[in-house]
Amino acid sequence: MATHLAQHGELQVSPELLAQLQHINVSTVRRILQRLGQDQPRLPRQKGPPTRAALREIPMKRIPWDEPMPGHFETDLVHHCGPSTTGDYVHTLQMIDVTTGWSERVAVLGRSYLVLEDAFRHILKRLPFRVLEIHPDNGAEFFSAHLLRFWKDAIQDLELSRSHPFRKNDNRFVEQKNHTLVGAYLGHDRLDSVAQTNALNTLYEKLWLFYNFFQPVMRLQEKTFLQVEGQTTQVKRRFDAACTPFDRLCATKILSPEREQHLRDLRDQTNPRRLRQEIHALRDRIFSLPNAIPGVSEHVFDTLTEPLSSQEGDGALR
Repeated sequence: MATHLAQHGELQVSPELLAQLQHINVSTVRRILQRLGQDQPRLPRQKGPPTRAALREIPMKRIPWDEPMPGHFETDLVHHCGPSTTGDYVHTLQMIDVTTGWSERVAVLGRSYLVLEDAFRHILKRLPFRVLEIHPDNGAEFFSAHLLRFWKDAIQDLELSRSHPFRKNDNRFVEQKNHTLVGAYLGHDRLDSVAQTNALNTLYEKLWLFYNFFQPVMRLQEKTFLQVEGQTTQVKRRFDAACTPFDRLCATKILSPEREQHLRDLRDQTNPRRLRQEIHALRDRIFSLPNAIPGVSEHVFDTLTEPLSSQEGDGALR
C-alpha cells in the first residue's frame, strides 16, 4: 500500500521506511494506532439468516482451506433489517474465493429469485476467472428450483455444495468477511428502499477495487498441535506473506496475459487514498437517505444491478 500511495504522490517513502514496513508485525501496528487514537472499534456483525431442512441432493461439506485452484466460492447473505425482519429489506450477497481471497458483493432488495439471479449475473459478468463451486449455507433462497436451474444453465460443470446446518465454520471465510467487508461499514441499521439499495451497490463497486487490488490477506500454511502434559492442547499456526487477492490470482497463472495486464492497468491507475475517501463519502451518503415509506410501493426492478457492471469477466461461459 505504501508503494501504491507513493506512486500517486500521497506518501513519501524511503528504502529504510519500506524495509521497516516489511518487518513490522500486526501487534505493533495496533499499539501504534491505539496510541495515535486512530484504531476505532468496528461494529459487531449481525446474526445470519435462518436455515431450513437440507436438500438431500446437495452434498454437505467444507471447502478445504488449502484448495489450490481459484473458483471455489463460499456464499452468504447479510441481512440489513435493523431490529425487525418484517417486510422487504436490503440484503448483501457476498462471495469469497477460498484460494485467493477475491471478494464480490451485490446489494439486493428482498430475497426473490429475480434479484438473486440478477446479482449472480452481475458477479459472473465481472469475475476475471471461472466459478467452479458455489458453497452457500442452507438458506431456502439459495435452493429454489429457479436458482438451481439458473446455475446449471449459466455455469458449465458447476459443483454445488452446502454447509452443515448450524455449523458456521463450514463457511468460515465468508462469515469472517461478512463482518470486515459489510458489517463494519453498515452496522445494524435497517436499509429497505430502492435509493439505499442503489447507493449501496455504488459503494460496493468501490469496495471491489479496494479489497481485491489493495488490501492484502494472509493464508494459513501450516497448523501444528502441541500437546503439553497437564495442559490443554495448543495450536500453532503459520501464515504466508501478506498478499492482495489480485496478486494471489496472478500467481496461479490462470489469467490470460491480456486479462492480467488489463487488471494491472486498472490497479495502477487507481489512487488508493482517493478511493478510500470515496468509499467513506458513499457510506455517509447511504445513511443520509430515507428509508421506505410504509404503504408506498417501490419497484424492485429499479434495483437490478446489471447496468452498473463496468468490468467484463470470465466467471461464466457465454
